[in-house]
Order: sequence, then structure tokens, then C-alpha cells
Amino acid sequence: MTTHLSWRRALANAVASGSLASVASTVALAQRGHADCRDTFAPVNAISHWIWDEPAIYQNKASLRHSLVGYLIHHAMSVCWAALYEKRFGHYAEQGRPGAALASGLGVAALAALVDLRGTPRRLTPGFERRLSGRSLAWVYTAFGLALAARCLDRPRRERPALPLPRR
Repeated sequence: MTTHLSWRRALANAVASGSLASVASTVALAQRGHADCRDTFAPVNAISHWIWDEPAIYQNKASLRHSLVGYLIHHAMSVCWAALYEKRFGHYAEQGRPGAALASGLGVAALAALVDLRGTPRRLTPGFERRLSGRSLAWVYTAFGLALAARCLDRPRRERPALPLPRR
């Protein structure tokens, strides 16, 4: 029997898993930005095209205007995708089933890529797809998916019952 998490619990978990996924995918964006366009900040800056329009796509240097705004948008969207993940698949982490949680995280990341890159009007795409290669996009979304499920990897250790102390 599948037991889905309540929305309250799913949203609380999504703040944690979405934040981790945001950081992991931002690290991948920075690394792949350096590899693909010789600029670490370019892919994150490109996200700010939601606010600053087309010129933001081509901004390379770190700035509050582009880098911070791009990261904040990316973070908010990461938490939104994490809410979907937690509501539908968070019970796998709660049950200590890392294989299912990781597969589900990668599935949600694949769905996010499909929606972001094929199902969204150009004005609302992430923007970083215009600065990165297809291979780099795969790295970014894979990092995102793995990080969504990362909390399940800690669960068995955290909740392992304490062993009784030996009697003397």
C-alpha cells in the first residue's frame, strides 16, 4: 500500500530537499558554465531573463542584478519541483527505500527537464539551456534529481535504534 505524505509534511520536506537540489544543480550549472562558455556565472545569470529579459542571457560576470536574482528564481523553482517529488514520492524516503527514492528523484528531474526545455514558453524557460550543451544540461538535471532524494540516504542511519549497552 502506498502512503503519500500530507501536503503539510511534503511542503516542509520540500524546503529541505528543494534547497539541497537547488545548491547541487547550481554547483553543476557553475561547473558546466565554466566548461561550456568559460564563465562560471553565465548559466545562473541567464535564469534572470525572467526579470531582465533577453540581455540577461548573455551576462557573464557575477552581479546582484543577474546572479542573485537568477539563483533566487532557480531556488524557488527547485522547491516547487521538490514539493511535487515529496508529495508523490517522499514516502520512499520516509520508509528508508533509497533505490525507489533515487529513481523517483531522477524521474522528477526528467519531468522538470521536459517541462522546462520543451513545454514552457521561451520567456519562462530556465535560460541556462541557451548557454550550456545538451550534455551539460543532463549533468545539471541529474544533479538535481539525485539531490532531491538525498535525504533518504541519511534516514536509516538517523533512525537506527540504539543498541543496548552490554551488562557488566
